Amino acid sequence: MKEKQPTVALVLAGGQGTRAGVGLPKQYRNLAGKPLLRWSLETLCRHQKIDHVKVVIRPNDEPLYRDVTAGLQLMEPVYGGETRYESARNGVQSLKELAPGIILIHDGARPFITPTLLDQLISSLTSRVAVVPGIQIIDAVKKVDNGLVEQAVDLSNLWRIQTPQAFQFDAIFSAYQLVSEHNFRDDAGVAQHSGITVNVIEGLEENIKITIPRDFEKASKIMAEERLQIHVVTGFDAHKFGLGDHVTLCGIKIPCSHGLIGHSDADVALHALVDALLSGIDGGDIGQHFPSNEEKWRNRASDEFLSYTMKLVNENSVKINHIDMTVICNEPRISEFRDAMRNKLSQLVNVSKKRISIKGTTTDGLGFTGRGEGIAVQATVTMVVDNEQ
Repeated sequence: MKEKQPTVALVLAGGQGTRAGVGLPKQYRNLAGKPLLRWSLETLCRHQKIDHVKVVIRPNDEPLYRDVTAGLQLMEPVYGGETRYESARNGVQSLKELAPGIILIHDGARPFITPTLLDQLISSLTSRVAVVPGIQIIDAVKKVDNGLVEQAVDLSNLWRIQTPQAFQFDAIFSAYQLVSEHNFRDDAGVAQHSGITVNVIEGLEENIKITIPRDFEKASKIMAEERLQIHVVTGFDAHKFGLGDHVTLCGIKIPCSHGLIGHSDADVALHALVDALLSGIDGGDIGQHFPSNEEKWRNRASDEFLSYTMKLVNENSVKINHIDMTVICNEPRISEFRDAMRNKLSQLVNVSKKRISIKGTTTDGLGFTGRGEGIAVQATVTMVVDNEQ
């Protein structure tokens, strides 16, 4: 039985990146906490259908390369040439003895490849020889000379071609053996020049190539959007009425014909909020942190619970974007104390009052709140979570 041929990713990182401005070659510069090159290498190394990853580098960059790829399972690098074409050819030829079945050739300056895109490229090669990702151009394109528009360009068949570009290895290896004076800009051009049919699948808008300084800014914004996600969490609490002449809601003492029964100050609003916040950081619930059977919490102000919880929230690099609180009761009338409650809550969680909504409602006589037996609160919190933490 014929042994399965491996799938290899060849990453081109042999350029000087002069258009990216002064400093290190762009592939070794920092992007959102990692060297640019490492972003794509980590994705390729983790992919279950890719057996080997090899990088083409400049000889003078080898110390840099060793530093930024520390800990990654990579083949020994190969030195590139003066042009992208020469570097890709050197890389492809260096894999002759390994004889892979499939090769993915990728520009190391494209950090946003995804496992899904890699899957699509590899699976497409079951019936094709060459497959590349691309995005159809939809913006108006003009031919311009010396700052003047000469003519419009027909966009009906124009695509922006990206990498990785996937090939049956034997086919692209043979294509690179042909002598050519063309300085091909990508491997699809080499394949097509040798007579190989190149197929295009839908690429990714975010799969940009870092070329000039502002591309680093654009990439950083994309990274931030991917890292930061919105989570919506809820908390609920209820306390029954007992003796007293006031209730405490959001740290505000509010006159009432009854008090609320609780182990602490029975601030049902802050308790619901604490529960929501703990849910958002996978921190359990309020009962785990402040058990009602522990004497030290008796009669304690619930803003202490909130202060403790906010410390945990901040330690987890989570930010509160919005708080929505619904107080369910027949009395007191929440509308009369809403602003005071919002002001106090704004101080406690360090969130603008504009991002805090508090409203009161009744259940039209239904349930224990409808019978005037107590107060319930539903707290909904929108949180911005850093997925890398």
